[in-house]
Amino acid sequence: MPDLIAPTERLHDAWLKAHAEWGEGLHEDGFGLLPTDEVNSEAGFAAWVARLAKDSPHCSYRWIIDGDQVLGGIALRHEFSDFVQWAGHIGYGIRPSARRRGLATWALGRMVEEARALGMDRLLLVCEAGNGASRRTIGRQGGILEGDGGNGAGLRCWINTDPGK
Repeated sequence: MPDLIAPTERLHDAWLKAHAEWGEGLHEDGFGLLPTDEVNSEAGFAAWVARLAKDSPHCSYRWIIDGDQVLGGIALRHEFSDFVQWAGHIGYGIRPSARRRGLATWALGRMVEEARALGMDRLLLVCEAGNGASRRTIGRQGGILEGDGGNGAGLRCWINTDPGK
């Protein structure tokens, strides 16, 4: 049974296994990984987890886990900023071996609930035009397509956190 948890040093090895599935680069949406983060060493990983925790007033980072396996990550950005205008309030990624199980839809639904609890009425989600899986995930949670952001910004969709609206 999957769960959403705050990032933890305890899952260092499990996170590295998930990271390896994506290959080189920083493309695990939802993990808050920056080019300056060094995650291979225990000290570097601990520093990264601490940075994510320190950012909690502005962004809720959650890992999608099953037991001690890291299946993906999802982040809820609490404020509307230039970055959110480009990337959206929520970013998520599922490791390749865990895709097509409904995990992204499930995790997105949980984060929409968290956004509602924080008083956020509407959430912007952005996905690449060619990412049909992400577009379907957003649609399953009530996402309404606004259009293309232009200049390669991707498709822009909005989710109302109150399903009655």
